[in-house]
Amino acid sequence: MKTRIMYIEYKGLGLTGEARIGRVNFSKTGKSIHYKGQTFQTLRGMGSKSNYFDLESNEEYWISGYHKDGSDRLYGERTPIYLDKDVQEEYWTEIRNMPEMVGRIVINGKNEQWKEN
Repeated sequence: MKTRIMYIEYKGLGLTGEARIGRVNFSKTGKSIHYKGQTFQTLRGMGSKSNYFDLESNEEYWISGYHKDGSDRLYGERTPIYLDKDVQEEYWTEIRNMPEMVGRIVINGKNEQWKEN
């Protein structure tokens, strides 16, 4: 399966939800995304501020490629975005070109304790 680092934001409670940057796996057809035990199916343009839904819970998410400048939130909110441990070093060194930030697990917020999904 093809993998990619992507931005994942929960939209079940409104316009802004908890967000992470993590490695996802794509199905063979590319129509579904797998992330930490969840499977997401595309809404094919039918979502309001969301583009995927969780097949098990039907909750909506915004899943997209990351922005190299860290401006991943739809409306530019300055709320935390958490980095998964397994992508943290690659994100800061190869994507953001900020190796001095390796060890930081939060974008747009205090470097809080690790939050697991």
